[in-house]
Amino acid sequence: MTHTVTLVPGDGIGPEVSDAVVRIIETAGVSVKWERFDAGMAALEAQGTPLPQALLDSIRRNKVALKGPITTPIGEGFASVNVGLRKALDLYASLRPISKLPHVRSRFDNVDLVIVRENTEDLYAGLEHEVVPGVVESLKIITERASTRIARFAFEYARKMGRRRITAVHKANIMKMSDGLFIKSARIVAAEFPTIAYDEQIVDALCMKLVMKPEQFDMLLLTNLYGDIVSDLAAGLVGGLGVVGAANLGADTGVFEAVHGSAPDIAGQNVANPTALLRSALLMLHHLGESEAATRIESALIRVLAMPGRATRDLGGTATTTEFAGFICSELGTAVGQ
Repeated sequence: MTHTVTLVPGDGIGPEVSDAVVRIIETAGVSVKWERFDAGMAALEAQGTPLPQALLDSIRRNKVALKGPITTPIGEGFASVNVGLRKALDLYASLRPISKLPHVRSRFDNVDLVIVRENTEDLYAGLEHEVVPGVVESLKIITERASTRIARFAFEYARKMGRRRITAVHKANIMKMSDGLFIKSARIVAAEFPTIAYDEQIVDALCMKLVMKPEQFDMLLLTNLYGDIVSDLAAGLVGGLGVVGAANLGADTGVFEAVHGSAPDIAGQNVANPTALLRSALLMLHHLGESEAATRIESALIRVLAMPGRATRDLGGTATTTEFAGFICSELGTAVGQ
């Protein structure tokens, strides 16, 4: 079967890591027709918008996309393409598995977390205005509908994947109405899943406990802003954003992306690590029903990481981006020949 997938290489190191991942997927024998589109600055310069309608139409048609990192200007310039995609396609669930990758140095060896983040509202609704000069107001939007929907996603995922416990994360001791509504909605959904344990943590206490003993948590359910912060913190427990994958999921559409930055300082140097986008692509392959290929690629990745010097330099090796991808492709070829 041939899958048609929208490919958004991104900018900075995005095209380099995207090319590496496409090469690995094709070497694994997965038949993919890629529809390639620019977004961000390149699209803005060429088409007058950082998020072209043709790109959105392609994702709506194909129901699946693989996306490299895209630069978001800080404090000025165009709005985040990542947030724009989530809103336009109603990708309401951010799924971030956080697990230790063998042979990658990290502070903890037994982390196996899944972070589920509501993806469409909260402070990320972007509703800001200047009240008077020097005073800006930003609105935090929490709805029962979105809170219930993301809670149900988390519990259904937990049941499907055999996870044992969900911890809802909040600051309802201070934001009693907004975060209060979020945890009230989560409690109602939790009652529908009696075989899955449910508890709650205040967000600041959770962060402390994560960096002290992360293995005590199984799944975390968070609103948008807390989820963004905590998921990056959790990535630091297993080696950083360069080694974790992510998915943004809607009712029938998935965008699988690397969540690290576009690293313009090393763009074009062929030294970027494609592991994060590769692990995102593995989530995509499972989503497409190509689990056998995903398992083979992951095994090849782990074998390469075990070989001295074959990782990229950020992981302690000396390989270039293309060399690292080539090593994984060679391992896939060896496995096929055995």
